[in-house]
Amino acid sequence: MNRFLLAALMTAGATLSACAYNDTLGRNQFLIVDDAALTQQADAAWAQALRTQRISNDAAALNRIRNVGGRIVDAAGLSDRRWDYAVFVSDAPNAFVLPSGKIGVTTSLLALVRNDDQLAAVLGHEVGHVVARHAAERYSTSAATGLVLSGVQGVAGDYGQAAGAIGGLGAQLGVLLPFSRRDELEADRLGVDYMQRAGYRPAESIALWRLMQAQRQGATPEFASTHPSDTTRISALEGYINSRGWN
Repeated sequence: MNRFLLAALMTAGATLSACAYNDTLGRNQFLIVDDAALTQQADAAWAQALRTQRISNDAAALNRIRNVGGRIVDAAGLSDRRWDYAVFVSDAPNAFVLPSGKIGVTTSLLALVRNDDQLAAVLGHEVGHVVARHAAERYSTSAATGLVLSGVQGVAGDYGQAAGAIGGLGAQLGVLLPFSRRDELEADRLGVDYMQRAGYRPAESIALWRLMQAQRQGATPEFASTHPSDTTRISALEGYINSRGWN
C-alpha cells in the first residue's frame, strides 16, 4: 500500500505545482511538460513526416494552404514564429498543426473542402489546439495517470497485470478520453474565432462537419472515442456561432 500512496502523493503534488490558468480557455490546466521539449519533439515529428511520407509537388495547393494558414496564424496571434507548410499525398482527409510552427494538409482534404472558408475551419481548429496547449496538457495528464497506475500494479502483486489492464481502460474511458473530447470542442470554438478574425465565414465550419459526417462509413461510440460525435460537434458549433451573431 505504501507504493500506491507514494504514487498518489507524488501525483497530487505534481498537480498542485503544475496547475496554470489559461486565459484563452478560461480554465486551469495541468502542465508538467517543458515547452522546449515539446517543440523539439514536434520538429522531430515534422522531419520524420517529410522523410517518410510522399510530398505533393502541386505549387498551387501549397500556396493555398500558405495563404489560408497564414491568415489563421495571424488571427491567432502566432505570427511571432516561422511557419512551414507541406501538402502530403494521402487518401485520408486530414490536417495537423504542430506547436513548433508546422502545418500539414493532405491532398484528400484539399479535394474534400469546397472553399477556402472550410479549409480555414480545419486549420483554425488545429491552430486552436496549439493556442490551447492541448498537446502539453494531454501529455501531462497521461504521464500523471501512468504514475498512479504503476502504483496500483505494484500493490496488486500476482494480479498486477490484470489490474493494470483494467485500470488503464478505466483511466482512458473515465479521464483521458473525456478530456480529449473537451479539447476538440474547445479547438472548434477557437477555430471559429480565428476564422471570423481572418475574414472567413464561421458558418462554413458547420457545413464542413456536415460534409465530414456524410463521408463517414461508421463511427466509434462517443463514450469510447477521442472525438465528439459529428452530431455533438455540429450542435455545439451552431450554438456558439449563433451566440456570437455570426450566422
